Amino acid sequence: MTDAGKPVLTGGCQCGAVRFGVTTAPNRVSICHCRMCQKASGAPFASFADINKTDFAWTKGSPSFFRSSSIAERGFCAACGTPLSFGRIDGDRIEIMTGAFDRPDHVVPTRQFGTESRLGWVVGIANLPSQTTQQNYGPEKMATIVSHQHPDHD
Repeated sequence: MTDAGKPVLTGGCQCGAVRFGVTTAPNRVSICHCRMCQKASGAPFASFADINKTDFAWTKGSPSFFRSSSIAERGFCAACGTPLSFGRIDGDRIEIMTGAFDRPDHVVPTRQFGTESRLGWVVGIANLPSQTTQQNYGPEKMATIVSHQHPDHD
């Protein structure tokens, strides 16, 4: 990435072996409920930021890829397993998992896809009882936990 293409958004995997930069805001941010995205993310849905490849660069390391279908591949960190991307093979766009951004609050979904596979309970999750991590573990346990996760910055 050149100085003129200074990233406006950055991110990477959990261990820090793979990092990326984006020079413009994503074209679209979406949630996908399809069964393939559920399996690839290990979650009830996946969330992606759609970016032109010309506005994107892997800035540290390179992901490994799995061809999840005849038309698409999914990038992930071979060291820690973090899901990172989805892209059509030979396409000019890449979709980056929103949770992999350093500031995922800056990539807000505006649409949903694959709703035929949306799990019925997903709609009500905002109304479930909730706690912070500290409330869940307590301050004594929190004081003993050492994170090995890469910080949310380069």
